[in-house]
Amino acid sequence: MGKIRKLYKVIFRRLYPVKYAKKVGVGFEGQDSLHIYGQVDWGSEPWIISLGNNVHITDGVRFITHDGGTLIFRKDVPDLEITKPIKIGNDVYIGTNVILLPGVNIGNKVVIGAGAIVTSDIPDNSVAVGVPARVIKTADEYFEKLQKESIHLGHLKGEEKDKALKKYYKYEGTSKGIYF
Repeated sequence: MGKIRKLYKVIFRRLYPVKYAKKVGVGFEGQDSLHIYGQVDWGSEPWIISLGNNVHITDGVRFITHDGGTLIFRKDVPDLEITKPIKIGNDVYIGTNVILLPGVNIGNKVVIGAGAIVTSDIPDNSVAVGVPARVIKTADEYFEKLQKESIHLGHLKGEEKDKALKKYYKYEGTSKGIYF
């Protein structure tokens, strides 16, 4: 691949992450159903990844669809290959730096906590965290906790939210945050 083409791919991936996902073959319900916040590694077989509606994927998430460990055994079994699809349901949030391994299925209404490594299926209505990821509560329990602890600024965006947070926390410094 030429240098200009590589640069184009990097720029396109950063500016249009949803279009990039579609271009490399990731299957998903619709343009407005996938929300990407940062860089996502779709792996080497993105066409076997399928995403439901209202899926939020954050920075550093990696989809791994094959088991590279097979390489050391190909001297014994030349055609040895483990490649499996990854399926994500509806209403799913995948936290920063999560790794999803081959063949996992994530149910509907699921939150995967930052840094988790998903090695097996996660059922509907779950919050899963850790290495390996394990269910720690239901999504309904998590929602109840969120409602109790909310500072009710989630409807705001960008600088408006930043200003409201500074006011809420009585910040009096000179930081312009990420909006300088």
